[in-house]
Amino acid sequence: MEQKRFKNGGSANYLLYSAPHSLYVGRARSYLIKNNIQFEEYSIGHDTFRTQIVPVGKLPTIPTLVAPTGEVIRDGAAIIEHFESAVDYPSYPKEPIQQFISVLFDIIGVEGLRRPAMHYRWNFPEDNDDFLRYHFYSLMKANTSDRAVKVESVMEKLRGVTEMRGVSKDTEELVEALYLELLDALNDHFECAPYLLGGRPCIGDFGLIAPLYGHLGRDPYPSQLMKKRAPRVYRWVERMNRFDQDAPEYFDFGTDFFKSDEVPETLLTILRVLSQDFIPETRASANFLNTWLSRENPEEGSSAIFPLGSSLGSIDFQVRGKTITAIVVPYRHFQLQRLHRIYDDFDSIRQKQIGQLLDSCRMKDILSIRLERLIGRHDNLEIWLD
Repeated sequence: MEQKRFKNGGSANYLLYSAPHSLYVGRARSYLIKNNIQFEEYSIGHDTFRTQIVPVGKLPTIPTLVAPTGEVIRDGAAIIEHFESAVDYPSYPKEPIQQFISVLFDIIGVEGLRRPAMHYRWNFPEDNDDFLRYHFYSLMKANTSDRAVKVESVMEKLRGVTEMRGVSKDTEELVEALYLELLDALNDHFECAPYLLGGRPCIGDFGLIAPLYGHLGRDPYPSQLMKKRAPRVYRWVERMNRFDQDAPEYFDFGTDFFKSDEVPETLLTILRVLSQDFIPETRASANFLNTWLSRENPEEGSSAIFPLGSSLGSIDFQVRGKTITAIVVPYRHFQLQRLHRIYDDFDSIRQKQIGQLLDSCRMKDILSIRLERLIGRHDNLEIWLD
């Protein structure tokens, strides 16, 4: 099917519809910057977004990219895929184990760190709310009479979403403990290298930058926490928003991925931290969705997108003896299909190596946690496949 297009006035640049404080935009913006792709950034408050872009992109979500040809691409992963597929996937390491680990970090970054991202944004109002109020206010047209009222409504709604994602009075301490362990592990790794897998960013770096820039590296409270506790992580956040390597403190480190398919122990330590809630949530989510799929048997081609207000339901899972309750988001499993495709294409020897590596960081279950139906993408929407 021909890709729907938008007339962008003949601009030679890409147009990125965004918001400075958006978690998901941080991923796409960083990719464009690091790959020297010329783009102009447009606010979602711009007249064209709802009147011309959303009808083509299908949903009012960001990031949404308009190519110079007029092609409209909604979703950060799809935006990156648009460029990677055109130039032989330069952000995916060629070595097989590195490629697998890179994609795993990409998925966890975008889908596995929403709890700390939401908690540190919305549960510290004295530090953050004025900063956030400015950003949300700037997204709305100046001549809107109830602009301030709408801003407060949006902020309160998102504060409520924080609890839907699994952050409550009972789990706040756990969420903070896991995040601080992650910061410490990342800080140790960035003592050894400027990026996850060496001297240049891999696809995993772009996944991690989404929460670690948009929320945790910009909002007043968590950004100060990051600067004080994990200065090397904060430098990586800065580095991921610079067009050059921006790694003078590493001297003559080089600009390629680690040689010989190396995955340093520091990265495995990070995965051990991340596995503690990512694996149980993913398992519970897959069990819920497989039961739902068996019962509902959605028609092939029907939408696999469920807005927060019409979520399929919620799941309970255990982390360190605490019960976390969170809504089910099929998109996590859509992204995990990328990881499963890589693994399934490996020969038995390579699969065994991956299994042993994942087992060492308590991540092996990710290989077998799968939905009974695949999710595809058509006309800017995720859909159920047969």
